Amino acid sequence: MNQKKVQDQLKRPLTDLRISVTDQCNFRCQYCMPSDVFNEAYPFLQNKELLSWDEIVAVAEQFAALGVRKIRLTGGEPLMRKDLPSLIKRLYQLPGIEDLALTTNGVLLPRYAEALKEAGMNRVTVSLDALDGTLFGKINGRGIGVEPVLQGMQAAHEAGLAVKVNMMVQKGINDHEILPMVRYFKTSPYILRLIEFMDVGMTNGWQRENVVTKAEMLAIIEQEFPLMPIAPHDPGEVASRFAFVDGENELGIISSISDTFCKDCSRARLSADGKLYTCLFASRGTDLVTPLRKGLQGEALRSFLQSIWEKRTDRYSDERQERTGTKKKIEMSYIGG
Repeated sequence: MNQKKVQDQLKRPLTDLRISVTDQCNFRCQYCMPSDVFNEAYPFLQNKELLSWDEIVAVAEQFAALGVRKIRLTGGEPLMRKDLPSLIKRLYQLPGIEDLALTTNGVLLPRYAEALKEAGMNRVTVSLDALDGTLFGKINGRGIGVEPVLQGMQAAHEAGLAVKVNMMVQKGINDHEILPMVRYFKTSPYILRLIEFMDVGMTNGWQRENVVTKAEMLAIIEQEFPLMPIAPHDPGEVASRFAFVDGENELGIISSISDTFCKDCSRARLSADGKLYTCLFASRGTDLVTPLRKGLQGEALRSFLQSIWEKRTDRYSDERQERTGTKKKIEMSYIGG
């Protein structure tokens, strides 16, 4: 299948697809799924509401034909969806797909890492917001310590998967853990990425004063570790990359608050129940599950997806100043990261 390169209204290409396979998670991180909202009474999606593997593959195949070459599986916690390696194996076989990644909290990786690698997964991103076990247990809302996550990283590494570590930094919560995290992961086989606290969704209590900016993070890190900027791997990459001057490892900073990456954003997002979103901060998506279950497939499905992308004008991060507090946004646990 020949790839067709499509662009949106701002001339941004379509190269990345993020697929949420479940809205459920075994953590209750305050910045994503606070337990007072996502409790026993919360109406999580039923199995019949989730896209099937066949439906996900059908959509991914047509996205690949439109230029997508990277797919990332997200959630919720994607490893809670039964038989995930079988989906990965099918996605790996799609023409045009060059890279398969997974975002996870890591605790289930010892069980699944080898199967993920065998199915065609290239890399995983593991969330870890502190090295202090008590603090991390409070952040994840389940009292789970650091060791299960570190064991998950090790299992992924030993299986041959590349590993990145995401730390969501919040002022007054875990910003004092920046240097301990940098010290620890600088000498590891993993790449640490620090993330500015983002205003995704409506339940995480986001306030701008709780954001530790990229400039502030760099000032903290460079007290001990001189850094130098390095070029991104791809034009649409969201993390600013920095190498340690001593040549040992690198780190990244994702700064969607103090900087924006709208001008190069090349990502589409598919929710677990089959809605297509063209922005992480979207209010609504386009229903795909209904036309899929009415028989939309092949070139007709491809044309439908193309028309959605070509109409895209999203620039939320660029426009945040005038929109903050007025725009309802989809929860991160529903749309994926």
